[in-house]
Amino acid sequence: MCGICGVVRFAGRPIAGDALNRACRALRHRGPDHTGTWVAAGSPVYVALGATRLAVMDPSPRAHQPLQDSSGRWHIVFNGEVYNFGSIRRELRHAGEEFQTAGDTEVVGAACARWGIDALARFNGMFALAFYDAQTCRGFLARDRFGIKPLFYTAGPAALAFASELGALCELGELDKSVDPQAVAEHLLFGYISQPNTIYQGARRLEPGHYISFDASRAGAPMCFGKQLGTTPDESPSDYGSALGRVRRALADAVTSRRLSDAPIGAFLSGGLDSSIVALHLAESTGRPIKTFAVGYRGKTEYNETRYARLVADRLGTDHHEVVLGERDVLAALPLILDHLSEPVGDSSIVPTALLAGFARRFVTVALSGDGGDELFGGYWRYLGHTALDVYRRIPGMLRTLLVEPLLSAAASSKASALGNRVRQFRKLLRTRAADPLQRHVMWSRILAPEAEGVFAERPHMEGCLARTLRIARSEYDGTDGDDPLNRILRFDRRHQLPADMLQKVDLASMCHSLEVRVPFLDGRVVDLAESLPAPFKISRGLRKRVLVDAYRGRLPDAVLDRPKQGFEVPIGEFLRGPLRDMFFDTVSRKVVESFGLLSYDGIERVYADHLERRGEHADALFAVLSLCWWRSRHA
Repeated sequence: MCGICGVVRFAGRPIAGDALNRACRALRHRGPDHTGTWVAAGSPVYVALGATRLAVMDPSPRAHQPLQDSSGRWHIVFNGEVYNFGSIRRELRHAGEEFQTAGDTEVVGAACARWGIDALARFNGMFALAFYDAQTCRGFLARDRFGIKPLFYTAGPAALAFASELGALCELGELDKSVDPQAVAEHLLFGYISQPNTIYQGARRLEPGHYISFDASRAGAPMCFGKQLGTTPDESPSDYGSALGRVRRALADAVTSRRLSDAPIGAFLSGGLDSSIVALHLAESTGRPIKTFAVGYRGKTEYNETRYARLVADRLGTDHHEVVLGERDVLAALPLILDHLSEPVGDSSIVPTALLAGFARRFVTVALSGDGGDELFGGYWRYLGHTALDVYRRIPGMLRTLLVEPLLSAAASSKASALGNRVRQFRKLLRTRAADPLQRHVMWSRILAPEAEGVFAERPHMEGCLARTLRIARSEYDGTDGDDPLNRILRFDRRHQLPADMLQKVDLASMCHSLEVRVPFLDGRVVDLAESLPAPFKISRGLRKRVLVDAYRGRLPDAVLDRPKQGFEVPIGEFLRGPLRDMFFDTVSRKVVESFGLLSYDGIERVYADHLERRGEHADALFAVLSLCWWRSRHA
C-alpha cells in the first residue's frame, strides 16, 4: 500500500524545483516506511514518478518503489494489492520472466509490460498505478474496477500529472485550482463529489475500471478496461438454497485471498452483519484468534454497537479490542481530521472511521472491513422505501392529508432517538410522489432536504447537479435490460455512490493513520454473483439482505442477524445543537460562505435554526457545510 504521484511532460521540460518531493511529503502518511523517486529527463518526454511506501508485502528494500525491471526498461508506481499475483507470477515465470522480489508490485509491472492494458482485467484486487515503458516512451495510469483506491489527475496538451490525493496533486504545480460550482452543489446535495469531478475545475478523478494511455506526445481520454477476467458467474443461481451456498463460498474465498500479508492483519467488527461475516471467514481461515476492532460512543445507545460486536467476538473467539468514545474525544479529533483532508468530505462518519483506524493501527497494519455489502445486497432503508411508499399509499388520501402528514410535520426529527429517527426517515420517504423508482431513489439519497435548499443563493447549479445525477442514474438504469428495478438501483449505487462516498471516506480515514483496509465484499466474484441474484433474494417481506441473513443463520448470533440497520456514526447532530455551535459559526462565516458565489449565508443560518429547534434533522447537510468551509479556509 502506498501513495503515488508523478508527472509526464510531453515537451520534455522538467517539473519545477522540488515539486515531486513536495508531493511525496504530502503523501507521507500513506506510506511512512520509504519514499522514493525516479526521473527520466530528456527528449522526447520527461517522466517523474514518486511513491511513499507502507510495507505490507515483501518489506525488504528490494521491493521499494518506484520499481523497475532488471534491464531498466519498465517502471511502475503502484498503490494497492493484487491478491491473485501468485497465479500471475507462475504464468509469467512459465513464459520466461524472472523475479527479484516476493511481493505483488513486480508481478503487476511485469504483467503490464507483457500484456499492456489487457493485464488490468487479470488483476483481482484494489489498485491505482502508473506504468511506463522507457523503450517505447509509452505508459498508462489505471484504477481498479470498483474504485477502492483513488487516483486524481490533471491532463493538458503539455503534461499529465497524477497523485493518490488531491493535496499531493496540487504540489505538482500543474493544476487549475478554480473551485467547481457543480462539485460544491453535489457535495451539499449528496455529501460527496462523484467521479470524474473534484472540488477543482482543473482536476479529475480517474473513474473506477478506467485507464489513461500516454505516449511521448499526448495523453488519451479515459477508457474502460472492462470486467476482471473469470469473475462472471456461469449462471445465476436458479433456486434460493443454492444461492445461499454460493454466496458463502464466494465470500469465504474473497476473505481467504485477502489474508496475504507480511504485516499484522485484523478485522473491523462493527457489530453489523457485513463486518461480522468478514470476521467469521477470517477467523475460520486463520485457525487462530484474530484481532478485531470496534468503536462505540459512550452514553448513546443509538450510536453504540459494541455489545453486538462483543457477541460476535465471543462467538468467534477473537482477540477483541474496542474503544468507547466520549464527547471530548470526538470534539478534539474533529479539527485534526478536517485539517488532514485536502478536499471536503460530507460524510460525518469519517470521524469514527478515522478514530477506529488510528486505534487499530496500534495493533495491525492491515484491516478487513465489510464495506460494499449494503450496496450489493440491499442493506439501506431507502431500498425498502419503494415498498413502504406503496403501503403508505393504501392509506385513504384524506387520512394521509389531514392526520398522518401534519403529525409527521409537527413531530421532532432527530437521529438521537429511535422515534425521532423514524420521523426523519418517513419525512424523507414523502419527499417525492414520483412514480419512477429511479427518481424516488435519487431524492431519498440526498442529504439536503428540499426545505433546506435555501443554502443556495441561486438554483441553477443545484438543479444542474440533480439533472446530472439523474442522467447518470438513467444511463446505468436503462443500460440493464431485463433486470428488475431494485437490481438496477443497486448497480447504480455500487458504481456511483459507493466509490465517491464510502470508499473515498474509508481510504482517507484509514490512510491518514497508515492503515491498509481491504474490502472482501468487493471481490469481483462476489460482486458479479450478487448482481446476478434476483431482487427477492436480497429484499423480501421487509427483510433487507435476506440472502446474507439466511446464509449465516446458525453461524452468527441471531441478535446480529435480526437487528435493525444502524449507521456507523457519532451524534454530530446533537453536537451541532451544543458544543459544536461556536466552531460551526467561526468556520462558516459570511465571508467564507459568500466566497463560493452560489451559497447563501442567511439560508444556512435558517437551516441551522430549524435543526437547533428540531423542526428538521439537518445534521448531514450542516456537517457538509462545515467541511466545505473548513476546507475553503485552509485551501483558498
